Amino acid sequence: MGATFVGMPPFPEAAHAALADTQLRANLAHATRTIRDKRARVVGEIDEWEALRTKGARIKDETLAHLDDHLVRLEESLVARGAVVHWARDAAEACEIVAQVARDHGVDEVVKVKSMATQEVELNEALAVQGISAWETDLAELIVQLGDDLPSHILVPAIHKNRAEIREIFRSRMADAGRPAPDDLTDEPVKLAAAARQHLREKFLRAKVAVSGANFAVAETGTLVVLESEGNGRMCLTLPEVLVSLVGIEKLVPTFEDLDVFLQLLPRSSTGERMNPYTSMWTGVTPGDGPQEVHVVLLDNGRTNVLADEVGRQALRCIRCSACLNACPVYERTGGHAYGSVYPGPIGAILNPLLKGVGHDEQVDSLPYASSLCGRCYEVCPVKIDIPSVLVHLRAKVVDAHRDGRPKGQDLAMRGAALIFADGRRLGYAVKAGSVANRVVAAVSRRTLPGGRTAIGRIPGPGASAWTAARDLPAPPRESFRSWWAKTDGGRNDAP
Repeated sequence: MGATFVGMPPFPEAAHAALADTQLRANLAHATRTIRDKRARVVGEIDEWEALRTKGARIKDETLAHLDDHLVRLEESLVARGAVVHWARDAAEACEIVAQVARDHGVDEVVKVKSMATQEVELNEALAVQGISAWETDLAELIVQLGDDLPSHILVPAIHKNRAEIREIFRSRMADAGRPAPDDLTDEPVKLAAAARQHLREKFLRAKVAVSGANFAVAETGTLVVLESEGNGRMCLTLPEVLVSLVGIEKLVPTFEDLDVFLQLLPRSSTGERMNPYTSMWTGVTPGDGPQEVHVVLLDNGRTNVLADEVGRQALRCIRCSACLNACPVYERTGGHAYGSVYPGPIGAILNPLLKGVGHDEQVDSLPYASSLCGRCYEVCPVKIDIPSVLVHLRAKVVDAHRDGRPKGQDLAMRGAALIFADGRRLGYAVKAGSVANRVVAAVSRRTLPGGRTAIGRIPGPGASAWTAARDLPAPPRESFRSWWAKTDGGRNDAP
């Protein structure tokens, strides 16, 4: 079971289809509004919230500046406590390491804690090719997996589904993956959760190997940290004999004191709670307690390329809280699938191009434009990632990547504008010509907007018609500023 983002269309095309789905838009609007309101309440309780954001950003930046040293220290701490450390340059290496551990123990299934890193490298699909089933144990991830669907949110992967749709997925698909749903299953949340609990319990009890990610990795002690809300993570991290944790190299914090800052920032920004119901920490192998064989796979997969980008490297501060998704008006209307990646929303619009590079994939190149640049994402980011600035930076990189030496229409237009604005007389002639053209266009396609404002309707021509098809272009004034200035002597003779 499972779907893939491979072959997804560019964002504008995917978004257009999503906007036509009224049920999807209703589901998203309700869910994101609820999470936003919860976050605002608990953030409002902390007077020094802005100082806490600044501290979190500073810790991340300082860690990234000396990432090589912290990684070595983390490896030493892990090995000293009985863990086996692996290094994965890319997705293929990461998946092969996990598969090899599973093969070494003769298993044909593993249970998983919700993990963005494993989704990023498409671990489930890679294991399936080798005859190993990877079972998601997070409720939302289970819904997505049973429905052969794709995650659409960092925190709530099934945010695009309502409870009636979830009930139907459980009733029709749960039996194919193990224990079937009860015959009398309703769409009450408590009943749906109980059905998932019964279905997963047998998997927890028989699993020999578990796979997790980590929200944080503490370099000084080798401690890995997972925050979750359901307890499924705790089951995966304690019951199986073998645990494999796939961790992005940017997840490091140097000390436990640093970790304290993020344990305040993350729950409030993600679930709108003061603290997560379950915060699990494990440090290597503890004899007689939990997994007796622990592997940690440290994943690059493009992260060192992001680190080399002076503007974009701040994206590696991300703690995967999803606050930017919940605040984004574009995400709220299109959902996560339109972004074509496990990282949707504003953070996905910068992280995917940074990790994968631009100029070779139309879908990836479209993502920096999937934003209105309103700035809400930056306002709510708990580690102060300036997403709008990175988006503009990446737009420039996309344009540069597609230059072939021949000027395009936009280039010619900008050169013409520069020529006109460089000389006052040329600008005056252009204003006069533009006023005449504007009056002609406005006379043909002027329309009245609510509130009495006037706008120009669709303008003919390939570029102008596409732009005005989705935007209201204000109708031009009947007189230019230059004309008014000359006629009134700079406003001194302007009649009331």
